[in-house]
Amino acid sequence: MFIHYGQALGDYLYDVFVAKFDFWLAFGLVAQLLFTARFLVQWISSERAGQSVVPMAFWFFSMAGGMMTLVYGVAKREPVIIIGQAFATVIYIRNIMLILKNHAKGSKTLDS
Repeated sequence: MFIHYGQALGDYLYDVFVAKFDFWLAFGLVAQLLFTARFLVQWISSERAGQSVVPMAFWFFSMAGGMMTLVYGVAKREPVIIIGQAFATVIYIRNIMLILKNHAKGSKTLDS
């Protein structure tokens, strides 16, 4: 019984990751890796600071991974991915805009 399940799992993994490997699968995997990297960046920054922080790099990884995942969803015609990433990417971009705006305000007050 376990051998049968093991073979079925092996066949499934081969079908998903090897037999169907193409440009879009590679693109989607890179997008997911970028998206995952944002959590590593946030975790490392928080550990260094000794408190929870969200560095600018988190938002750039979010935006890059989100936009790539959105492109992947459009290319693969996946409505769940398209809807989720379309809204999320707007939020990532807006956060970057707010951070840059606050940095510009801060540098103006320091120069005055």
